[in-house]
Amino acid sequence: MRAAVVKSFGGPEAVEIVEAEVPEPAARQVRIRVAAAALNPVDAGVRAGAFGGAGKQIGLGWDVAGTVDATGVASAWSVGDEVVALDYGMVKPLGTHAEYVVVDTDAVAGAPVTADAVHAATLPLNALTAAQALDLLDLRPGQSLLVTGAAGAVGGYAVQLAAHRGITVTGLAREGDAELVRSLGAARVTTAEAGAGARGADAVLDAAVLGERALEWVRDGGTYAGVIPQAAPAAVRGVRTGAVEVSADGARLAELVALVDEGVLTLRVAQTYALDEAAKAHARLAEGGVRGRLVLVP
Repeated sequence: MRAAVVKSFGGPEAVEIVEAEVPEPAARQVRIRVAAAALNPVDAGVRAGAFGGAGKQIGLGWDVAGTVDATGVASAWSVGDEVVALDYGMVKPLGTHAEYVVVDTDAVAGAPVTADAVHAATLPLNALTAAQALDLLDLRPGQSLLVTGAAGAVGGYAVQLAAHRGITVTGLAREGDAELVRSLGAARVTTAEAGAGARGADAVLDAAVLGERALEWVRDGGTYAGVIPQAAPAAVRGVRTGAVEVSADGARLAELVALVDEGVLTLRVAQTYALDEAAKAHARLAEGGVRGRLVLVP
């Protein structure tokens, strides 16, 4: 099978398409024939060497939408099931940017019935990150939340999930993205240049990774959640700080799939690329300004 990997760190040109053995599922695993797999900023970080692994072949890709192709013993899934899954792991020999991927059965959820595979592939990593970050914040209906990077993939899901829970959301975004962020459910939209416009928020979900700057916008005794593990700013003014480390959770992913089918969550695709064009997709991601996800199709 073909797979996108890096063997040495660098820019988009470091991405290679190689031939690899089709992986076999072990007990409590499934093999998925990949129909679509999203490209995320973490893939660019892996490609650049931010997570180590020098001297190894490192597979790219965390998100997958496709069809169960084979199962190991004690799998909860059957051949032919249409599914989505998160293949967690910074340094692994193969990822989801391939024709097949093996994942743990507990990482899998049934695919949305209202979306095609390309759109479904944008859900697992970013929606799980948003949901698990909101868990850290533990807000109640009526409380206020500032989401930085509200027009991005994680930020957009965070806005929709929080608004659905009855939380009053202010989205921090560029002026040109204000209409989009309001359409996702934000009660207000502000810019960093405007001083966030939400000083005193009960909590901040810092999807834009602004760190200490975002922390300034939380009220005394509030909460801050970042999206890069071990990178949360130090606590000040009684603000509780932390960062989500996303985990594969098929049951939680199934809840998010249900919200897609209910129309609560919006799946956004910016552009699709053939798997063989993975380096080109990385180059587009590096240019910035992408709204929605770039998706690879084998």
